[in-house]
Amino acid sequence: MNLRDLNYLIALADLRHFGKAAAACFVSQPTLSTQIKKLEDELGVALIERAPRKVMLTPAGQDAVTRARRIVAEVAQMKDAARRSHDPESGSLRLGVFPTLGPYLLPHVVPPLRERYPQLELLLVEEKSDVLLQRLREGKLDAALLALPIHDEQLHAQCLFEEPFVFAAPRQHPLAKKSCLRMSQLSDETLLLLEDGHCLRDQALDVCRLAGAQEKSGFRATSLETLRQMVAAGVGVTLLPALSVHAPIAASPNIQLVPFHTPPPSRKIALVWRKSSAMDAFLQGMGDAIARVVQAQLAQP
Repeated sequence: MNLRDLNYLIALADLRHFGKAAAACFVSQPTLSTQIKKLEDELGVALIERAPRKVMLTPAGQDAVTRARRIVAEVAQMKDAARRSHDPESGSLRLGVFPTLGPYLLPHVVPPLRERYPQLELLLVEEKSDVLLQRLREGKLDAALLALPIHDEQLHAQCLFEEPFVFAAPRQHPLAKKSCLRMSQLSDETLLLLEDGHCLRDQALDVCRLAGAQEKSGFRATSLETLRQMVAAGVGVTLLPALSVHAPIAASPNIQLVPFHTPPPSRKIALVWRKSSAMDAFLQGMGDAIARVVQAQLAQP
C-alpha cells in the first residue's frame, strides 16, 4: 500500500468513474483498475461495488476512503510543515470563504495580506459554509472564514470580528424614516431571506425569532445581491451585513439603511482551521492581520 494507491481510491470515490478517475490521476484506466484491485487484495475486502455504468463504494470502501483522505492530508501537511520551517510565509494557502461574506470582505483584506505576505500564494475558494467545513475536514482547505458557532472538536476557531446587521427597506417604508431601530420594532415586519444552505439565512432567522418578525413566504433569494435588488424594487425589507453596505459597495438610491440601537444584531466571523494543522502559528498571525483590517473598516461611519 502506498500514497499513490490511496490517491487512486480517493479519485475513484470522488468521480465514481474509472475512466474519469484515471484521467484525473494521469494514468491509464487499466493501471488504476489494477492498483485498486491490488489494494482490495491487500486489505482482504472489496472496496468497490462494480456495476454497469456505475461505481459505488462498499461500507468497507467508504471507511477506507475516509481514512485515506486523512492519511493523504497528514502527509501533505508534513511536507508543508517542512517547507514552512525554512520560510513560514512562502508557499500557498487554500482559504475558503462563504458567499455572503467573500465579495465584501476580500477587497479589504487581500491587498494588505499581499503586502504583508508577498511570497504567499493565496488560493481562494467561495462555497457555502457546509461545503467549506467538509473540505476543511478532508484537508482540501487549509483554513476558512466562517460564521460562529462551529461545533467540531477537531477544528480551531479564532474569532476575528463581530459584524452588525443593518435594516434595509425601500425609502417609502415607514421604518425607513427612523434614524435608529430597536429590535422590538421589527415585530410586525415580514422579511425577505435567502434560500436554505446560506448561513446568513440562519442568522437572519435567529434575529426574526428574537424580534418576533416573520419570513416572507413564497420568496427565497439565491444571493445577497438578489435580496438587495428585491428591496430596491419595493418587494420587501431585509437585514444586510454591515460589510455588504460599506464602501466600495455602491449605495442604492432606492434603499434606506437604518442601524440598530446598541447592541445591534450581529454575526461573529472566525478563521477556522484543523487543530492538527502544521500552520497553526502562521494562521493565528494571519487571523490577527485580518481582524485589524476589518475592525478598522467597521469603525468607519
